[in-house]
Parts: sequence; structure tokens; C-alpha cells
Amino acid sequence: MVNIIRTENLTKIYGGNIRAIENINIEIEEGEVYGLLGPNGAGKSTTINILTTRLSPTSGKAKVAGYDIIRDSPKVRKIIGVVPQDLTADEDLTGSENLKLVSRFYDIPRLKAQERITKLLELVELDESANRYVRQYSGGMRKRLELVTGLINEPKILFLDEPTLGLDVQTRSQMWKYVREIQETLNVTIILTSHYLEEVDALADRISIIDHGKILVTDSPAQLKSNLKGDMIQLAAKNREERDLLKTYPGALEVKNDSEETGVLLKVNSSDDELPGLMKFISERNIGITRITIHKPSLDEVFLEYTGRDIREQEAEDSRKTMINMRRLRN
Repeated sequence: MVNIIRTENLTKIYGGNIRAIENINIEIEEGEVYGLLGPNGAGKSTTINILTTRLSPTSGKAKVAGYDIIRDSPKVRKIIGVVPQDLTADEDLTGSENLKLVSRFYDIPRLKAQERITKLLELVELDESANRYVRQYSGGMRKRLELVTGLINEPKILFLDEPTLGLDVQTRSQMWKYVREIQETLNVTIILTSHYLEEVDALADRISIIDHGKILVTDSPAQLKSNLKGDMIQLAAKNREERDLLKTYPGALEVKNDSEETGVLLKVNSSDDELPGLMKFISERNIGITRITIHKPSLDEVFLEYTGRDIREQEAEDSRKTMINMRRLRN
């Protein structure tokens, strides 16, 4: 695969001694969805701002689609699209008028711009709402409009900053569908930052976790979870005596009572490997099982393992701020 983005020891220092990022080395393949995860102040925004030429690095190098971010910054800006976290569409214009306005910034000929606008609005199912004022749009519709606004110049690379922040779960899932369709239909490389770990898990081919300005780990979501080890097997027996028998299973790394009176939690290296042995153990002792549930490590646990922090608290605060801003826009 071809690297469409490559950085070498990318570093940004503010005020002489504040290192926003330090020796960032990433390689992003053409056509992939790449997730950048980290708590506030970790260096995500600084990294993205450098790659989109909004900031210059203190040291290090970066190439975007073969162009140097310093020497060829105008060329870089022509082949990228950026969808910011904040809502930017003009509420007093229609969806179509907003896209026409942005197309003028890129000097796209009128007829060609109209063709793109029609195609993009159809892609995110806003074609029937193209002539409605944006102030009449729901939060999800606004986010979809923002999404295609970043595609009006037919970019090779699309930067998505918290694309579903503040949306409800159902609307968020719909946005994931649109992001996948955009990546597949337009063959665009997507760089995604998000506090919703399930979102990154669902969309990203690979993830980098960044904290204190440094990349801690990079891998696929599946591999990151697999590396963590420690699946939990939750069982419920018919009575306490049988529950106590379950607690003697030799393959468990850790055993503790569940909240249910006859329930038990067994921590094992791999539930896939351990389950046959556990079933044999249960059968040989005639233990009556009323329920069995398997919990594999999640990205939340991966994030906590590498950063020592829970991303959920920050997610809740940022969602609250976004909802306040969206309400203000409607008033």
C-alpha cells in the first residue's frame, strides 16, 4: 500500500518549552480510515493542524500526498478536505446555497460545482432538503451537510474532527453509514478524531493513541483489543453450591462473585481458547448453568490501559458543550 501521509519526528513547541507534540511518526495508507485518539491536550489538534498546514512544526517533516507541508502548503490545501467539530454552515442559506458558496472559494466552475453538489447531497440523503434553510435542519442533517461540505473540492484526504459529537446514538449510527459510503464510493482517505470509542472501533482500519504529545501505540482496533488479553466470562448457576464449584475452575486468572446471588465472573486469557475446557469442567460436575455471557476487552479498556484515563468523562463534558451550542443556534 502507498503511504498518503508520512511524518518524521514531527515536533511542535510553544513558548520555548511547552511540547504540544514530540517526535510524532505516523504512516497513513491511501484509502484507509485512520483514527487518532487521545484526551484533551494530548496533541491531536496540533497534529491535525500541522497536517492541514494551519500550523508549522518546530521541527520534523511531514508529507501529504507527496507534498511537503511547508514547501508545498498551497498544493496540500487543494487536495484535502476538513470537517471541523463546530457547525460552520450559514443558517440563513439553504443547504445547496452553502455548498455553492464553498465551491466558489475553490474556484470550481458553476456547472461542475452543481454536478458535485447534486451528487454529494444525494450521497447523504439531503437532496430533498437541498432548498430548505439550514436553520430548519435537525442536528443530524447539519452534521451531514458539514460532512459533504468538506468534499466539495474532491479531496484525496478528508479530516473529520468529532463528526458526530452531540448527536443521539441512532443519528450517530446513521452518520457512520454515510462515512463508510463516502470512503468506499469516493475512495477518499479519512483521518478521524473522536471521543466516541465505539465510533472509532466501527470505522477505523487502524488507530493511534496519543497522550502527552507522543504516540503510544498504533494498530487495528481488533489487534489492540486482542493484545490487552483478559476476557471476562459471566456465569449464573442454579444455586450457591454450584456457583462455588464454578469458582474452582483452574483456567481462571481471576475469580469474583457477580452482583447476582448465584453469579460468578471468571477472567481468562482468551474466552475462545478457554470455553471448551470450561464447558467440559461444567459437564463433568453436572453444574446447572442458567446464563453465560462473554465480555471481550473494549477500546475503552485499551484507552485506559495506555493513558491511565477514562475518555467517557471528557466525552460527556464535550457533548454537553456541543448541545448547548446547537441549542443557541436554533434560538
